[in-house]
Amino acid sequence: MNAPLRRVGVVVLVLFGLLFANLNWVQGVKARDYRTSEYNGRVLQAEYEVERGKVIVGGEAIAQSVPATSGDLKYQRTYPKGAPYAHVVGYKSVVLGSTGIEKLENDYLSGNADSQFADRVEEMFTGDKPGGNVVLSISKAAQETAYNELRGNKSKVPKAAAVAIDPNTGAILAAASIPSYDPNTVVTQDRTAALNAQTTLNKDENKPLRNRAFSERYPPGSTFKVIMSAAMLQNGETPNSVLPAGPSYAPPQTNGFVIKNAAPSICPDPTITLIEGLTVSCNTMFARYGAEVLGPDKIKDMAKKFGFESVPNIDLDEKNTCFLVASSETGSMLTKEGKPDPPAVAQSSIGQRDVVMTPLQGALIAATVANGGKQMRPYLVQQLKAADLTTVHYTAQPKVIHEPINGQQASDLQQMMISVVNNGSGKNARIQGFQVGGKTGTAENATEAESHGWFISFAMKGNEPVIATAVFLENAGKGGSAEAARIAGQIMKAYIGEKGLA
Repeated sequence: MNAPLRRVGVVVLVLFGLLFANLNWVQGVKARDYRTSEYNGRVLQAEYEVERGKVIVGGEAIAQSVPATSGDLKYQRTYPKGAPYAHVVGYKSVVLGSTGIEKLENDYLSGNADSQFADRVEEMFTGDKPGGNVVLSISKAAQETAYNELRGNKSKVPKAAAVAIDPNTGAILAAASIPSYDPNTVVTQDRTAALNAQTTLNKDENKPLRNRAFSERYPPGSTFKVIMSAAMLQNGETPNSVLPAGPSYAPPQTNGFVIKNAAPSICPDPTITLIEGLTVSCNTMFARYGAEVLGPDKIKDMAKKFGFESVPNIDLDEKNTCFLVASSETGSMLTKEGKPDPPAVAQSSIGQRDVVMTPLQGALIAATVANGGKQMRPYLVQQLKAADLTTVHYTAQPKVIHEPINGQQASDLQQMMISVVNNGSGKNARIQGFQVGGKTGTAENATEAESHGWFISFAMKGNEPVIATAVFLENAGKGGSAEAARIAGQIMKAYIGEKGLA
């Protein structure tokens, strides 16, 4: 055989080898993925032959399957509560796949989870194979109040979000985002209609498919001063420490750059106590202390301890594909040479420059303070129950994920945040019979855009934390943080009423 033929023969053998290897890869390694893919037509047909389990909040189904009245599939997925729960429950679409809880717990809802093996054995004898039910930690009162208050906010902004958490357990009690959408429009068995609905939602300039509670990041403004206060307490200060303040502050290494307070009446004197500085939101005190005492490393370290620079792992969404939770970041506070940049540190100390935060992170900060310095893993799935709602395959267990401050520092911060509500800018969040602590934030985000309005808060009954919240109003302008505080108060009141604690 001549050389050219030998080369052709070698190439053919190599190609056959690659083909054989690929065949084994597909059949041996990827077979299960292809077999169970939600885009596999046979899988889709089989899934809709059985009744998918319910997603339940407060004893009511917010997602369920009903017999289809049209199309070629046996069941139709429906969402009785619609838009208020859309960003939490997600959707299970014939053509668009799944999102949210529908994606996170797809195997359990469809009856194919490992924990449902006994149920599948029983099916062999009964012929029934209903999916399992997912019970969420969401409070019906808190969620629907959050959604309705955001939609009717007095600042008249179209984009906003709110998160509420049980500080003791990490259970997410509310996660509302506006604008929202009706998931029923994208789960219709009319493929063309479903695609058209998705196209309309994607073209909407207000982006209703975005979950602003978990996935969007914004400058936190003065709410970041809670983390700054924690760093200052850890640095040896007390709530009564007397610190430099004044009407303006020019950081070292600047040429004409000055940080001022929101109004001339705020901390105009040369000094102020730490608790008073947080109560009135004294920019000059926090900026000076950050730039001249703490420096970037201590600020970033405390922020990391509270959960910045990492993604909170909600439930078992380890790959973060179901909720697309964003990480909160402090940004760089260094010069190009890698040295501390005092102007950058000063701005970052008041929650500006490159500092960004999600509403979820804001709620976690408040919850950590209320819970004595222990931050709990946030979760949405409270229980996984069999179709008969008696057999329980899973119950959420509280887990500490961060301990940024000790009990005494948490107690000090509680009193400082309570002072903000009793004596400062958080008065709209007061609840009779409860100790409410909070921190407002007005965050600049662009030269010509209106500022964002923030409020993070907690409510305690005696020494026991009840609920923590974060409310964000995008481009709310003047009065935005006060309106955020009012909404937070309404969410907390609704939950307190639902639990019979008032």
